[in-house]
Amino acid sequence: MARPILEESRIHPAIRDKVAGHRTDIVQEVEAAIAANDIVVVGMGQNPFPRRARRALDHVGLPYKYMEYGSYIKDWRRRNALKMWTGWPTFPMVFVKGVLIGGAEDLEKLIESGELKQGEAK
Repeated sequence: MARPILEESRIHPAIRDKVAGHRTDIVQEVEAAIAANDIVVVGMGQNPFPRRARRALDHVGLPYKYMEYGSYIKDWRRRNALKMWTGWPTFPMVFVKGVLIGGAEDLEKLIESGELKQGEAK
């Protein structure tokens, strides 16, 4: 299922560069981490769900890279770029081998199902 994204032809040429370059620094930073690590957890302070995801990974001994961007009020505009990039509405965003698998609950389901096993990232 393709998710809806406004086609470039429907964006006025005068603003295309502005749209394309909006907050690309945070997206590039996360993309670099995803390329360099099997598992990446992107979270924010004061939110218990990134901690839940990290605890689940620690419990099964899977190494991961954790990236934290602000709190509920701080850096929300920067984090919004990640939400627009991925289409995922909440934090954490968990990536396994470059694939967005969802949040903490989705990660726990993969661990419980055996798809993500101790000591390896599939």
